[in-house]
Amino acid sequence: MTSLAEIDLLIILVFFGIVLLIGFSSRITDTSRSNDYILGGRNVGIIVFVLINVSTWYGGVLGIGEFTYSYGLSSWLTQGMPYYFFALLFAFLLAGKIRRTEYFTISEKIASVYGIKTARNAAILVFILVNPAPYLLIFGTLLSVLTGLQTTITMLVGIFVSIIYLIKWGYRSDIRTDIFEFFVMFIGFGITLWLLITNFGGVHFLRAALPEQHLNLTGGLPPLYIIVWFLIALWTFADPGFHQRCYAAKTPAVAKYGIIISIFLWFIFDFLTTGVGLYARALLPEIDRPASAFPLLGLQILNPGIRGIFFAAMFATVMSTLNSYFFMSGVTFARDIVLWKDNPMHRENKSTRWIRIGIVISSIIAYLIAVSVDSVIGIWYLAGSIVIPPLLFLIVSSYFEALRIPIKYANVQMFLSLSLGLIWHILRVTGTLGNLLEMIEPMIMGLLTAFTVYIYAVMRRKKEPVERSAPKKLGQ
Repeated sequence: MTSLAEIDLLIILVFFGIVLLIGFSSRITDTSRSNDYILGGRNVGIIVFVLINVSTWYGGVLGIGEFTYSYGLSSWLTQGMPYYFFALLFAFLLAGKIRRTEYFTISEKIASVYGIKTARNAAILVFILVNPAPYLLIFGTLLSVLTGLQTTITMLVGIFVSIIYLIKWGYRSDIRTDIFEFFVMFIGFGITLWLLITNFGGVHFLRAALPEQHLNLTGGLPPLYIIVWFLIALWTFADPGFHQRCYAAKTPAVAKYGIIISIFLWFIFDFLTTGVGLYARALLPEIDRPASAFPLLGLQILNPGIRGIFFAAMFATVMSTLNSYFFMSGVTFARDIVLWKDNPMHRENKSTRWIRIGIVISSIIAYLIAVSVDSVIGIWYLAGSIVIPPLLFLIVSSYFEALRIPIKYANVQMFLSLSLGLIWHILRVTGTLGNLLEMIEPMIMGLLTAFTVYIYAVMRRKKEPVERSAPKKLGQ
């Protein structure tokens, strides 16, 4: 394996240095004000919104490399196209509505409709959903490949460089570092793909060097597996990052059109990452661990200098999401789990301190999860399959009065869909189900359960009307 040249190390160190410099220079006038510390003053314009929305959506860079190396173009079919579709729906249906509220988190909106008990239960699920373990594992793997150190050590570095400035300056430091990382990730992957095409050839080379199924859109994957990945893209509606950026937007129009513009840039970046992944498989067909496809391509194929830029781009891609998830975890922990009983004034006074504590606690949890697993895709798949179904209908219905259901049914659908999805996953893993039932994914069972309870609740609504006076918000 080729080692890094001095120029490569210099480029990567300069990248880390600039990130830390930007993070610590992102001062705000009053870190005790929730509006400033959590949402940057709710003053994010269209250009900044697009840059941070695009960059923070791509933290799973090694997961994309792993999927493309293993299954070819189906990476785009499962990890790209479904998200464009649901992001477009989110833009038209929810983005403006979210910005018109004055909330800070998903749970606060749920509390305004379904009460604080439902909201607190939802907050625990959101906290699981935004845990940054997959992205911490990616960072640790990348740095481990470069240095030879154990991932148990390199992940600690990832925690340090991601949270040190967040703890001090909050969301504004997250925004500014994400903007820088946006340009690094596009430049790095763009240059890399262009050089691979120039040096090895384009489509004709790939057709000759790749397994036939890699250029097939489905990649030989079972239809049900592909369907579940489409359903996992419903993550978009429950993703706290999308909601946070909408809350922080200057206007509802910024939130709506910022997401629409982001879709075009996501398509471009998907083209870049999928293309590089296909070249990784064509040039390095005997990799034992597909999750290392991108790093090994950089080490064994790229020349010094370009290699450093490519690694900086991978670090930029993962760090833009890693720091955002650390921050959202801290906010969820503080406002929705710890301070949910406090009145608004007390929450305002205590939020910043508890967010900082929450970031540290989230770091510990993420580290423990990351050292226990070895597949980024596995973490995504399990978290999405189990957690999204109980949240999806609650979040969407909270923004549309005509879709709301009585509170008791909201809690029942959350509990049953979560429980059945988790039990179904355990039964599949232990081989308890028969061959036919094992084909049914846990997420399908969770969504069917949630949908069934929801439809029953809608039918019962005439007899048990939804409360017209909204329940108290969290902290009231």
